[in-house]
Amino acid sequence: MKPAVVAVAFAVAVAAAVPFWVGGLYYVNIASQILLYAIFALGINVLVGYAGLVSLGHAGLLGIAAYAAARILGGGHGHLAGVVGGVAVTLVASGVFAALALRGSGLGFVMITVALGQIVWGVAYRWISLTNGDNGITIQGRPRPFGLSLASPPAFYWATLAVFLVALGSMAVFVRSPFGASVRGTRDQPRRMNALGYHVWMIRFLAFVFSGFWSGVAGVLYLYYNQFVSSQAVALTASAEALLMVISGGSGTLLGPIVGAAMVVAPTSSAGTSSSAPSSSPSSSSCRRDSSRARSGWRDGPSRADDDRAGDRGAPRVPRGAPSVEGWGGPCRGPPRAMSALAVRGLDKSFGGLRVTSSVDLEVEPGERRLIIGPNGAGKTTLFNLITGELRPDRGAITLFDRDITRVP
Repeated sequence: MKPAVVAVAFAVAVAAAVPFWVGGLYYVNIASQILLYAIFALGINVLVGYAGLVSLGHAGLLGIAAYAAARILGGGHGHLAGVVGGVAVTLVASGVFAALALRGSGLGFVMITVALGQIVWGVAYRWISLTNGDNGITIQGRPRPFGLSLASPPAFYWATLAVFLVALGSMAVFVRSPFGASVRGTRDQPRRMNALGYHVWMIRFLAFVFSGFWSGVAGVLYLYYNQFVSSQAVALTASAEALLMVISGGSGTLLGPIVGAAMVVAPTSSAGTSSSAPSSSPSSSSCRRDSSRARSGWRDGPSRADDDRAGDRGAPRVPRGAPSVEGWGGPCRGPPRAMSALAVRGLDKSFGGLRVTSSVDLEVEPGERRLIIGPNGAGKTTLFNLITGELRPDRGAITLFDRDITRVP
């Protein structure tokens, strides 16, 4: 057996065993993201690496596939119709993109793809009746190919791995085919290729459509992974990140986009595990009249005049009727630490088999401000919607000044 075949078989076996040795469902989800974006990067690499055409609008194609599949599913059709319809719409959009973008070359091609991507983003953000605007579209559940549920992270990972292997195999065939050689010829010597009788424009057009096909496949996987799509998926930054994957890993190679996807996805996903840094709040046993206490919402004396003076300094107002606590320097009017303005305990929310928030604990004192940061898909919007009552949590409790508002719409 050839060493190359042994190496490929070993790599596939290791990849298939990732859910068993990676050590947690969170990392299984990261591995699924890497494979998903590797498929996307492989599609972009057809243009960037082999055709010499730099595109900054391919996130628009990924988003078109995701939105189209979501709309089809929302219309009551099955998953097969959603997948086929999403990819088919993306193929049509790829043809339109190619016909317009190939009117330019070099920097002109780049700028046209940027413009096309921004048009898609504008439609996704503004056409609320079609895309639900910045709130996006949520789908319920994942497909069950051959009766196998993809609800759990390991099952979805294996399905994504299977699609990834097909994508990688098609790229290997493309690179070694006469068509792949002609694409590289249009990159290196377009005039000579034209003189030899090759239709340079048509070769580039077909390469663009082939690239768009795998971008559409990645878009459908993106939709099923998140069970949600919004205008963030088609933003210019998404196209730039995908281009970075291709360049950082090595354009014009088969393994480069895969390495680049891992290099970009893994650090950003790991960064999303940390929430806001905790901010300090004053202790009830140390209450002084100073500017830092005023800014924190703790003020000396229960008088209305003192409240007004503190308000003039820009300090947040403590609600009327808040309990008094005894501290150094006399009584302090303000809530003790036992009473938070907002308290979140053990908040869980899942969409199908995808757990978005897991045992989230958050406490905000009166006068505090908290910042929650994280990459796209980290669950920031879901957490906000749970707190505001737009979504119902699966488990956990939310209190506002000791009043339970968990089920309050």
